[in-house]
Amino acid sequence: MSNTPCELCTAETDVSTYEVPKVGQVAFENAVQICATCRQQIENQEALDPNHWRPLAGSIWSENPAVKVLAWRILKRLSSEHWATDLFDQLYMEDDLLAWAQAGHVDDASDASASSNTRDSNGVALLDGDSVTLIKDLDVKGANFTAKRGTLVKNISLTDDPALISGRVNGAQIFLKTCFLKKAT
Repeated sequence: MSNTPCELCTAETDVSTYEVPKVGQVAFENAVQICATCRQQIENQEALDPNHWRPLAGSIWSENPAVKVLAWRILKRLSSEHWATDLFDQLYMEDDLLAWAQAGHVDDASDASASSNTRDSNGVALLDGDSVTLIKDLDVKGANFTAKRGTLVKNISLTDDPALISGRVNGAQIFLKTCFLKKAT
């Protein structure tokens, strides 16, 4: 047992060392101090209690790479929660750390995103009828206008290509690349 608080949720009781499994030639320290509740939800891949994970807002800024990796994986599993998606957008990781996080990520079986291959720029699953926001100004070929960043596109339609969706912008039905979209909250 450790006298330090949980590095993920800040709980101060029942804290112990947890080793984040290394992938390939990971050269980072992989030990994290976590509480029993965090350990149970991480190890058992059970449905996450979203309210338990709200302290990740501070954990994503940790100097410990293993904490960032776990925070990334948890926020990814909580992608249906708007606050978690916003935190995920703020999380910056170097390429080698991101590869470590992605290599050990397992989607929650109850997550609706498991049934969809179409994902926004943050990896959040998109479904027919969702609303998305443009994250970049886009020149619309053949329509002579620019779809501005922040434009809300309601009631999208998925296509056979998971990298494209169909939606109405400025009265025109157009195809948009999912890499330039963020699911609207």
